[in-house]
Amino acid sequence: MRIFCNQLVPVAMLVVPVASGAFGIRPCQALPEPGGGAGRRCETGASRMKAVIQDRYGTADVLAVDDIPEPVPADDEVLVRVRAASLNGSDRENLAGRPFYARLGGLRRPRSPVPGSDVAGVVAAAGASVTDFAPGDEVFGELAGYRGGLAEYVATPPRLLARKPPGLSFAQAAAIPQAGCIALRSTRGLRPGMQVLVNGAGGAGGALVTGLAKHRGATVTAVDRADKAEYLRHAGADHAVAFEEEDWADHRSRYDRIVDLVAHRSPHRVHRALRPGGAYLVVGGYTRVLVAALLAGPPIRWTTGKHVGVLAVPQSRADLEEVTALVTGGALVPAVDRVYRLDEAPAAFARLAAGDNRGKIVFGIP
Repeated sequence: MRIFCNQLVPVAMLVVPVASGAFGIRPCQALPEPGGGAGRRCETGASRMKAVIQDRYGTADVLAVDDIPEPVPADDEVLVRVRAASLNGSDRENLAGRPFYARLGGLRRPRSPVPGSDVAGVVAAAGASVTDFAPGDEVFGELAGYRGGLAEYVATPPRLLARKPPGLSFAQAAAIPQAGCIALRSTRGLRPGMQVLVNGAGGAGGALVTGLAKHRGATVTAVDRADKAEYLRHAGADHAVAFEEEDWADHRSRYDRIVDLVAHRSPHRVHRALRPGGAYLVVGGYTRVLVAALLAGPPIRWTTGKHVGVLAVPQSRADLEEVTALVTGGALVPAVDRVYRLDEAPAAFARLAAGDNRGKIVFGIP
């Protein structure tokens, strides 16, 4: 799910794909039949590719690798030879079909059979009207709302891509797009000396938020499982809090900003941990908390001067390019947990669901 909002005046909308072609698998459309006349044929090439297929909602066991037609880019698209792809929390939700918004892309089964949105690879072909990239360019990006990344090839609009940061492997680059843009947006405006708390810091997105907040001069408290304390400190945390042992929401008037990637507490309780003028930014979590943050934001701001809302993370090449500069300068350091083959998808998704990863779970696609 993508929620767009203003950080101070929350307004939300869901971005839902409207056609299966958005997933790198070109839809069937009216094309001339051989010998004249019109027919309904699929605009795919004769070549085939390997891809992870999800034909129904469920656990990781529903995933399998299959041969499917290789997509053909439209005039305004590029074909990317995927060299690496990584998993996000939204991939876990789309696999299970929960929460409810995970089924907006297909009520009974995923409209896109190929999961995955964060990719890095090489442009293999470009449509006639594409001027941004040419074959051979190394690129990375997030196919948010599109999916199709766990495959050898994907067709996508070039606006979703940026040039791969030099010096990074494809696996490292694939670990960046969504997590890097979350880190960028959630730490804007931080100043040296500010107190920041990151809840859910043990995942790939939370670790990048932690590291970038530290780079901007904040004192960072990172919250996750007790067994991830060392990983949190390595990511840049000044203080590591184990949620099994301590409830950070009881820290009254302590933080200038709270970035919550796994929100499950009421915003009416959480805002008490903010200093005057502080901000509570919800990135992910329970649906009821996302809705509560949207509804409670204005009255909390009017009565306390504190800001509560859902973080805006729109798709933006400008953001990707800013993230690239931060990576190149050493301010953002992508962490790769493990690299899997496509045929190891069930094990990779199971690790993601268990929350055992320390960094991004990545697929290497030779």
